[in-house]
Amino acid sequence: MAVPSVSPSVSPNPGKTLWYGLLGAGILLGLYGTIQRGLHGLAATYLTSTTPWGAWVAFYIYFVGMSAGAFLLSTLNSVFGFKQFEKVAWDALLVAILSMAVAMTFILFDLGHWERFWHALVYWNWTSILGWEIRFYVLYVLLLMAELYFSLRRDLVRRSQEKGFRGALAGFLTLGYRDLSPRSAGRDAAWLKILGILGIPIAIFGVHGGTGALFGVVKARAYWNTAIFPVVFVISALVSGTALLTIIYALRHRQGKPGIDPALVRNLSGLMIAFLLVDLGLQFFEILIGLYSLEEAELATLKVMTGGPFAWTYWGVQLGLGAVVPLFLYFYPVTARSVWAQVIAAALVDVGILAVRFNIVVPALIPPLLPGLPAGYYVPNLAEWLVATGIISLGALLYTLLIGWLPMEPVDERSVVSHE
Repeated sequence: MAVPSVSPSVSPNPGKTLWYGLLGAGILLGLYGTIQRGLHGLAATYLTSTTPWGAWVAFYIYFVGMSAGAFLLSTLNSVFGFKQFEKVAWDALLVAILSMAVAMTFILFDLGHWERFWHALVYWNWTSILGWEIRFYVLYVLLLMAELYFSLRRDLVRRSQEKGFRGALAGFLTLGYRDLSPRSAGRDAAWLKILGILGIPIAIFGVHGGTGALFGVVKARAYWNTAIFPVVFVISALVSGTALLTIIYALRHRQGKPGIDPALVRNLSGLMIAFLLVDLGLQFFEILIGLYSLEEAELATLKVMTGGPFAWTYWGVQLGLGAVVPLFLYFYPVTARSVWAQVIAAALVDVGILAVRFNIVVPALIPPLLPGLPAGYYVPNLAEWLVATGIISLGALLYTLLIGWLPMEPVDERSVVSHE
């Protein structure tokens, strides 16, 4: 007697439902903050003429750094051939693209006339660092999208063949390559290496080093006006990008097969800690040279950052949670063997780098530029936090949807049948 087949029922995933619920709530909160920003302009924030930059600019440089760091990590596989990082290479490119989108959204909200954002592209002042920076951003994002395509193309071709795509869609997915042969794979790997080699100087000198130069050329603020700023920005980018990818990899592979690779988590954590130690060294020299200069404006900024109203972000968040605790978790033998202890360390490092960005932007704007002028003061208000929550939630939602649609795992060569 034939046994009737029973179609499996799809059971709801409480964790996924909760995740989408949190992201939806965050986007709705951001929408309320956006309405306040639209109705009242920058008057909806606590920004003033003495402190014209605040949380949104800090988030902007934070996510630009996240993007540059994630991209540079992807080149370890595509350019330098470290195959142990292949499992996070595709994620790194997607994170790099979405981080740039989030960063540009933050700076859009910070513009006094956000409807004029396109002016920076149309009207170009060749002597403006910002003018060059905008064009590097565009070139960088296009390069990232090309790299992500060549990373995923083989699986996209396989999907197009399995689903029977025809016409323009199949042509777009394959771009002239109709097979899954080793020759096609070699072409893709060659393009990835070329694009990665081109992207490394763009990411270092044009994107995040250039973002540091935006601050470094401001002579009116002594704390910013230093050639070390672009270097500090790049190293911090490597720290935050590596930390974020450690978190994403562990969360994505916590269930299912093959599961989390402890060796990969350890390798990522090791890179993160190495970059963090270099970053801490640069921060030490930055403060040491500022103290040795005995310049009044420089000393005033350092006093605000380390002993003023923002001292808790410097000592407690930037150095305590963002450096001391992660170093302990990485080197202490018990926690060093725990995958999730390393993930917690990575999360704390990212929080610490966010505090670094805040302490770059705000404390330098507090001391008055000239004697007799009022000192500044700034803390983000509710509208600013709501907008930040909405933008980050939207970026996380896009990532969640895209990893569900795109083939984000490297193709297993053993399961691919050559059509050559």
